[in-house]
Amino acid sequence: MRMTVIGTGYLGAVHAACMADLGHEVLGVDTNRDRIEMLANGLAPFYEPGLDELLDRGVRNGSLRFTTSMAEAAEFADVHFVCVGTPQQDGADRADLRGLHSVVDELAPLLRRDALIIGKSTVPVGTATDLASRAAGLAPADVRVELAWNPEFLREGLAVEDTLYPNRIVVGVTSGAADATIRSIYRPLLSRGTPYISTDLHTAELVKVSANAFLATKLSFINAVSDMCEAAGADVVTLSEALGYDERIGSAYLSAGLGFGGSCLGKDVRAFIARARELGIEDSLSFLREVDEFNLRRRQRTAEMARDVVGGSFAGRNVAVLGAAFKPDTDDIRDSPALAVARAAQREGARVRVHDPKAMDNARAAYPELDFSPSAEKACEDADVVLHLTEWREYSDIDPEILGSLVRERRLIDARNKLPLDRWQAAGWSVRALGRKAS
Repeated sequence: MRMTVIGTGYLGAVHAACMADLGHEVLGVDTNRDRIEMLANGLAPFYEPGLDELLDRGVRNGSLRFTTSMAEAAEFADVHFVCVGTPQQDGADRADLRGLHSVVDELAPLLRRDALIIGKSTVPVGTATDLASRAAGLAPADVRVELAWNPEFLREGLAVEDTLYPNRIVVGVTSGAADATIRSIYRPLLSRGTPYISTDLHTAELVKVSANAFLATKLSFINAVSDMCEAAGADVVTLSEALGYDERIGSAYLSAGLGFGGSCLGKDVRAFIARARELGIEDSLSFLREVDEFNLRRRQRTAEMARDVVGGSFAGRNVAVLGAAFKPDTDDIRDSPALAVARAAQREGARVRVHDPKAMDNARAAYPELDFSPSAEKACEDADVVLHLTEWREYSDIDPEILGSLVRERRLIDARNKLPLDRWQAAGWSVRALGRKAS
């Protein structure tokens, strides 16, 4: 099938490459010329495992092309996936839908044949209905435009896997014809038994934001329990393991630590609350406000722990920060808890040196006031404390004895509860971790 993918940021680039890999003819569309040029050369403009290989294969075999022309998109296909971002509005909790409106406003008048527009962006409930009316009003009189919603459930670092091997496909449609088209698009996945849930537009929109709100709540819950563990002398890692065996709870998103960041959970929770307020049911979701605020307090809690470890003041101290990305296996630094802690220490007088395997360029461009080191070892030279803030696998493999010969003081804070602390303690390190007894 021929299709376009409009918006080639994180979601769109992955979706376009994966649809081409499933055998479709795909045209990616974006206004960012530099991004389009990179993609047209088979290169991802960001780090995502496996994506470069898919892009290169699709571009070389001709199943994947890219353009900045919406007119070319309208002519190329009758199925259009919309994958533009819906960031948080400046100065407000609501989602900024201007990108979606812009796509519909530009595409609809250019259509010359009946078309199906499929939204994948995360949006407040009711957005799809509004966009459907908008598209119908802007399209030529003899063109029928239908809108469907097919929310994404991607995890950065696992986005290719999540697209090609999803745990479910959810679609919101208003006709059997639209449902049949989407089933045809995903036939290779459905033939493997992937669950397919067809519903109305409102429910499809709510599935994604509800999932993110639940995951945020689960993370904040275990972090609240970690405070209890720390105060009582218990171990939150063992506690989480025990809880995870309960099939009603599960182990996913039950790792206590610095908390969540990135471009999704926080802003989606805030947008969910804002939409509830608009619908007059804010009290029903008021607990999510505390979920969000508690998560942000984890960053302050980590900075306070580090300050306490170095004697009550960061002034004149050397702080090594391991990690800049908001999570491992990505170079995404948006709302990064690691960088929030690093900046807090730097503002209080510390000399902060940061290392990250993939996010250094993005972090350096965003926060030039921080120092950046080419290796974890270099970042730790003469450090008064080492902060483990993003759980890259390579940090777990560091030899604490070798690192101990480089630092000024063998002090470690594992804010992700992912390091083999017994090895660090055996090497003479004083270790602190969120939700665990100090050693």
